[in-house]
Amino acid sequence: MTSFAYRADQVRALEQAVMAVEGPNVLMQRAAHGLARSALDLLRQIRGSVYGARVVILAGTGNNAGDALYAGARLARRGVRVTAVLCLGRTHEAGLAALLAAGGVLRSAEEAGLVNLGAVPRPPIDLFVDGILGIGGRAGLTAPLTDFVAVTGRWSIPLLAVDLPSGVDTDTGAVPGPAIQATRTVTFGVLKPCHLVEPARSRCGEIELVDIGLDDADPNELPVLQGLSDDVLAQAWPYPPADGDKYARGVVGIDTGSDTYPGAAVLSTYGAVYAGAGMVRFLGSERPAQIIGAQLPSVVFSPGRVQANLFGSGWGDRADGRDVLLRAAEEGLPAVVDADGLRYLPDRCPEEWLLTPHAGELARLLDVPRSKVEADPLRAVRAGAEQTGATVLLKGATQLVARPDRDTVFVARPGPAWTAQAGSGDVLAGVCAALLAAVHRPQYAGQLGASIQAAAAEAHPGAVPPQELARAIGSLLGDLQRRRDELVRRRW
Repeated sequence: MTSFAYRADQVRALEQAVMAVEGPNVLMQRAAHGLARSALDLLRQIRGSVYGARVVILAGTGNNAGDALYAGARLARRGVRVTAVLCLGRTHEAGLAALLAAGGVLRSAEEAGLVNLGAVPRPPIDLFVDGILGIGGRAGLTAPLTDFVAVTGRWSIPLLAVDLPSGVDTDTGAVPGPAIQATRTVTFGVLKPCHLVEPARSRCGEIELVDIGLDDADPNELPVLQGLSDDVLAQAWPYPPADGDKYARGVVGIDTGSDTYPGAAVLSTYGAVYAGAGMVRFLGSERPAQIIGAQLPSVVFSPGRVQANLFGSGWGDRADGRDVLLRAAEEGLPAVVDADGLRYLPDRCPEEWLLTPHAGELARLLDVPRSKVEADPLRAVRAGAEQTGATVLLKGATQLVARPDRDTVFVARPGPAWTAQAGSGDVLAGVCAALLAAVHRPQYAGQLGASIQAAAAEAHPGAVPPQELARAIGSLLGDLQRRRDELVRRRW
């Protein structure tokens, strides 16, 4: 299914709309029910039973603490030994009263032994529940919680986060300081950007979404992010029609690489070929053309009809770079512009173009420090699209695609960190160009292209060279088509 994420202010508006109709406490009780159910599931996995388990709730002052404390009351009534620890001096009064009435106990952080930990051995605790900070909390944790964060990994005690791990930034996915590392995060109603954007996403562990009745609260509220599952990837890929020819699959013209950097040309061509282009015309320089001809005999080396172009990877300093892109803009064909080509963009790009910068390249386009892009990639990728007029795929740990005419940003399927290697971006540019030739919609070319590369890397973990991952994409497409066909059969 497609996943959508909303900013903190949007979530509050959705919640307010429900509470205006159903009352102020209904959402917290629904959240507590889902949280308790998830905690019981984790306890059964950890120790095989629930009765007598030891759970410590790390309680802050806001509604997340209320969710956790009400869930703790439910756990206590099931025979769990629940202790609430005051992490910020006070907590949600009604939730605490419910926990104490159910048999739970209250301790300060000092009384619970969760400060000045040093070399303290692993305490007899089966599960922590993080209810310290919610979506309104400031990112980063302060002392004495920083000490706790530092040693919990050594203890290897599972931790269940309420809505989000305390310390991460809800709306940007940044982790600017110490933050909780969760085993599982239970979030409510809708996802937030921190559940889809690194590095916060990795802090969440397994993510479980609990329905608390927000879906129909405001159907006109646009999500800030739109992700996709493997099922959606399988259904959205442009497979060749049964009666189609090579032009129906899409013909790609590639002008990448140089005599100095032939590898970029080779790898980008691999990407286009193994992503299923009906034909690839390589129109770059002689040295990379010779290598490509020896390795990929299906590639054509003469100009002719194409449905999308790819420019820029491995160009280096190219005297006619801007002229090449100006002519391409005048021709009006969809195009992918990558790497060195981003230095030669026209003042305003055609809306059918897809730009594929990494954080440093986008920072140069925006004339801002790279750190600013990395601190808030959502804002940066939107700014890149607005400034250039093209769709922008920001490559990185989380790959984001922004259109200049749409607020919602597309998120690619996540993949392993092994893909962070020289040449992966060249392959991705070729994959995106093949998709652009087939679908003529740059936002889908970017999202599907980055997602298929991530899926191939996950299916072939380890130090696999980018050209081998390109070949893996070709095989994976057959698997995806079978998956698509099975999904169609199930619907019928």
